[in-house]
Formats: sequence, structure tokens, C-alpha cells
Amino acid sequence: MDNILQYTPKESGYFFPAEWAPHRATWLSYPHDDSYSWPGTLPRIFPFYNRFIRELARVEAVCINVRDEALREKVNRDLNQLGVAMQKITLLIHPTNDAWCRDHGPAFLINPDAPVKKVIVSWRYNAWGNKYDHDLDEQIPGLVGRYLNLPVFYPGIVMEGGSVDLNGRGTLLTTTQCLLHENRNPHLSQEEIETYLRNYYGVDQILWLDEGIDGDDTNGHIDDITRFIREDAVVTMVEPNKKDVNHAILEKNLKTLKSFRLLNGKQLDIAEIPMPKPVIYEDQRLPASYANFYIANQVVIVPNFRCKEDDQAMRILEECFPGRTIIGIDSVELIWGLGSFHCLSQQEPA
Repeated sequence: MDNILQYTPKESGYFFPAEWAPHRATWLSYPHDDSYSWPGTLPRIFPFYNRFIRELARVEAVCINVRDEALREKVNRDLNQLGVAMQKITLLIHPTNDAWCRDHGPAFLINPDAPVKKVIVSWRYNAWGNKYDHDLDEQIPGLVGRYLNLPVFYPGIVMEGGSVDLNGRGTLLTTTQCLLHENRNPHLSQEEIETYLRNYYGVDQILWLDEGIDGDDTNGHIDDITRFIREDAVVTMVEPNKKDVNHAILEKNLKTLKSFRLLNGKQLDIAEIPMPKPVIYEDQRLPASYANFYIANQVVIVPNFRCKEDDQAMRILEECFPGRTIIGIDSVELIWGLGSFHCLSQQEPA
């Protein structure tokens, strides 16, 4: 395995598969500290978070990082009471600061033709520009690599899973607002960052959108605005209300998406989803978005926000994912933590 680490993943033929490719498991980091993402409301998220786990366990294994033995016992008890398929659940004592496994968790790459078919990339993680403590979160990819006995690459630069979306066919989508932000890798140029993306995600093309939605404290993560649904198709959020601050941002992104050409010269197919009505808590605009869905085996789990736009978003996503069941779960309590189901999860490919 050590021999693999002498080369970049791309040099060894590894790539990050699309989220709709078959999963072995979903990885989560169980929420436990209300001084971080859900100040004053943490207990209110668990009915929705645990339902997310129950739906995942119906279709694939779920590996959950927990803080300590006491939390492992509590989670085990709560999930049992909810009727979760416990034979699909693995609870690992991997302490974390927070719950956002998309950003601090392992990035899994595969090469079906290699003797070692799966590897992990452990990017540096600085909690979106040192906004929060992150010393434990940053250890998670290495701990998962040890548990699974997989090689772990350490590129040495800051990168978050929610800042990129990939089609599994050589193309990566991201935003300049996030990846070029001075609080991530100020010593690197755009060209240098692209080199890291190519080498450690195994891609050939990087498509740059501009900025993310209002209320997003990650500085513009792509998984709140535009997501691949097929290798040549995306869904993208739009804001019909011209007075809303997100209208111009998302209109510009849509225009840019229409200008893109894939490696084969093809234009993207684009499905537009209207934003939910604004979700405000304690005078703060929250980054509520239907684009923060999670694609699991046979299902797509979609955040809902108790508004009429929920039904329309679900219908559009049903058309986008024929053959998959679309499951809406209330995300109003979760979004106070500034993220939803995609932010909370990281897929491990089969």
C-alpha cells in the first residue's frame, strides 16, 4: 500500500465516482455539542436526523462517528426505538467537534482495475476559515482509513467536500467564492488549486461558478446551488423573486452554466428548481436549499422547509432521478445549523 502513496491518485488511475454510483455505505458524524451548530436547539434536530439514518439504513450500510461510549449507547438505544435496521449500523468511537461529515470526512476514490480498489484523500480542514474548533474533525479521514485499512493521501491544502460536485466522468464543479477565498489557501493561485483538484480527485476539467447563496457561512459551497444528476446534466437553484438577494446570484450562475461545455463538447442539460421561501431564525437568513439533497442507493433524500415550494422541488427531482424514490424530510430545525442532508453525509463507494 505504501507504494501507492508515492504517486498522486490520478497518476495511479483513481477517481472520485459520482454520488449516484453504488455505495457500500454512508458516513456520518453524530451531533453532540450545542455550542457549535445548533446553539439552544440541538435536541430538536434528532427526530429528523435519526429519520435520515433510518431511511439510509433501508438501502445501505451506515457508519457513524460518535464522541464516546456514552453517546454510542444513547445512539444505539434511540435508533433501536425508532425501528432502524440496526444490522446496517456501525457506531465507531471517532471523536469530532461537529457533525458536518461532508466537509471533514474522507473523500473516497476508486480504481476498479487496481489491486487496491479504494483509497482515501484527507484534505486539510479548517472549519470554513477557522470559524470554529476543528482539531478533532480534521483527524476523521485518517481514523476511517485505519478502520477500513485503506491508503490515505494527504494533499496538505484546505478543501471541503461540500465545495465540489463531480460527475464521475472527469468534470468537477465548484465556486470561486469558496476555493479562492483568502481564508482557505491564500498562498495558492487558481491554477495551482486546479492542479490539486485534478491530482487528488482524478478529474480533467474544472468548471467554476461564481458565488453561493445568502446565509451560507461556508463562503459559497456548490452543494447549495448546483448539483450533477447525470454525467451531462445538473439541477440548479433559481430565485423567481427579483427582490430577493439570491435572485441575481442564481441568475448569474444559471447564465454561466449555459455557457459551459463538457469534455466531449456537449452542453449541460439544466433543470431549474425554485428556492424555498426564506427561512429566518433569530433575524438570521439561513441557507435553505433543495440542492442539499443526498443521493443514496435507490433513494434521494431531500430537505423540506414547510412551504409550498417543497412539493414542486420534489416533483422536479422525481423527474431528474427516474428509478429512485424521492424522500422529503423536514429540515427546518437542521438548517439552523447552516446545512442539511448533503452537508451531514459522505458516501463510500462500493
